[in-house]
Amino acid sequence: MVTMQILGTGCPKCTKLMEVAKAAAEALGLEYQLEKISDINKIMSFGVMMTPGLVVNGKVLMVGKVPGLEEMKTVLQKEIHHG
Repeated sequence: MVTMQILGTGCPKCTKLMEVAKAAAEALGLEYQLEKISDINKIMSFGVMMTPGLVVNGKVLMVGKVPGLEEMKTVLQKEIHHG
C-alpha cells in the first residue's frame, strides 16, 4: 500500500497534482491511499514552504510543481522500488 499526500491549500495546481498522482498510481496498478493536507501548519511540518507538495510514504518527493503523467509514474516507480 502506497500512501500519497498532497500538500496544498486548495489552489488549482494542488488539485491538478492530486489528479495526476491518482492517475499515475492507477496506471501503475498500485494499491494506494490518497490524502489531501490543506492545514498550513501540517504542510510546514513537512518542511514544505511552497505548494503544491507531494509526499509518498512519508517522504517529500516534489515541491512547487505539477509534473505530467509520465513523470509522475516515473517518480512513483522509483520511490516504490528503491524507497
